[in-house]
Amino acid sequence: MRPILVRTHAVAWSGITAHIIAVETHVGSGLVSFNLVGMPDASVRESRDRVRAALQSCGVDWFEHRVTVNLSPAGIPKAGSAFDLAIAVGLLAARGVVSPKAVDGAVFMAELGLDGSLRPIRGVLPAVVGARREGMAQVVVAEDSLAEARLLPGVEVLGFAHLRDLVAHFGGRLPEGLPALSAREAPAVQPEVSHAHDEVDLADVRGQAFAAEGLVLAAAGGHHLLLVGEPGAGKTMLAKRLPTILPPLDDEDAIEVTAIHSICGTFDPSRGLMRTPPIETPHHSATMAAIIGGGTGVPRPGAISRAHAGVLVLDEAAEFSPQVLDAMRQPLESGVVNLHRARHHVEYPARFQLVLASNPCPCGHAISRRKSCMCSSLQRRRYMSRLSGPLLDRMDIQIPMMTPSPAELSDPPAYTSADARKLVAQARERARERWRGTPWTMNAHVPSRLLHDPKCGIEPAVYRGVERAIEDGTLSLRGADRVLRLALTIADVRGARRVGLSELVSSLKFRNGVDNANS
Repeated sequence: MRPILVRTHAVAWSGITAHIIAVETHVGSGLVSFNLVGMPDASVRESRDRVRAALQSCGVDWFEHRVTVNLSPAGIPKAGSAFDLAIAVGLLAARGVVSPKAVDGAVFMAELGLDGSLRPIRGVLPAVVGARREGMAQVVVAEDSLAEARLLPGVEVLGFAHLRDLVAHFGGRLPEGLPALSAREAPAVQPEVSHAHDEVDLADVRGQAFAAEGLVLAAAGGHHLLLVGEPGAGKTMLAKRLPTILPPLDDEDAIEVTAIHSICGTFDPSRGLMRTPPIETPHHSATMAAIIGGGTGVPRPGAISRAHAGVLVLDEAAEFSPQVLDAMRQPLESGVVNLHRARHHVEYPARFQLVLASNPCPCGHAISRRKSCMCSSLQRRRYMSRLSGPLLDRMDIQIPMMTPSPAELSDPPAYTSADARKLVAQARERARERWRGTPWTMNAHVPSRLLHDPKCGIEPAVYRGVERAIEDGTLSLRGADRVLRLALTIADVRGARRVGLSELVSSLKFRNGVDNANS
């Protein structure tokens, strides 16, 4: 027989970056077989049986020839069931059911049921981003993926419930049997709304004015936060209210965060792009793969990536594995996590705010004003040593928390979430104006070299004070830069044009965890 060659397109993911894959279907003479090549994993190779059953359910006879399907470029690992539809359309075009030219400019991504139905897959949004970047004119998905695929403008999106729908749309005709359903255009995009954490409010926190002020500073500058205190002092309560005072995500962050959660399967497309900063609160028994990312096959995102542009809260931080905690040190500096495996290298975004909440000792009463600690000095040192020095050095704000007295509980709250959110938004706008013309918008992300630029408004006396602290050994070089960044944030919250000694003193107070009210 005369060989037949048809090309369709699918998508493969590397991290949250989607690559267009050419699915080349060749039907020629030779021993009857079906060969899938191009670095597919086991889940992709299983598509042969799904596609065979789906086509037979639609009345299409299977090939009595040698069929070779090449996924190109072969160097990109392929995983998952997203290639089913592209392979099936290629075989339909080889059979003459649809025109090869009609389907060549489209990207097909859906899983096939054995009855020919199209089923949704993970990662549709980043796939549409990749298709738009590569100039593909059309994206074809399962009907249930339409809402997600249409979140990004600039690409024509079609959704179908069954292979018969797809064939009819592209001008083909299947054998008589099941009725062909009409092709459905994607529905109009719903307005993007922000789903704030309305169930909690910073006004619930009472008697912790110093801690609430530290939380506002952390939100305003993107700083990491350590809360150490006795049980019941409000550490967890305070940490979970950090997202309520963060401003909504901008377009770039919203697309990136939504893409990560789409790949993880934790995204609800009916709500539009994720505009609310995410919060992740893993249990202290979580493994390295659960926190950092990994798993078998292509590494999957971990909690630090799902918390990208949001907050990662590690409650009972000293109970986490020290190896897991120390593995976060590199992502805290770079904002990305690189996962290397024998055959794969994946990079995921991981720019998050870390909030550690911990008791000071096994019994929890080492700094209590009401109860005596029952732990020995060795037990206390051993407990807190689970939080390594290099990790603590990356925590810009350290707050001791003690149970408020009845009189302190009767005081009005230091902030409501609404008031704090306005304050944070104003401070971030001042920081954005300061760093205009650079890639950075928040003080915590600014590199060290810019902290010594006269344009940032730090007075010479502040530099001298920091240098003395370095000479005294009370600050490391990394800690010195973090103190300067925090001092800039304090000035932004106060509305001050320059950073003086007052801001430096406050920065050192929060850095060292000194609450004047409780000291």
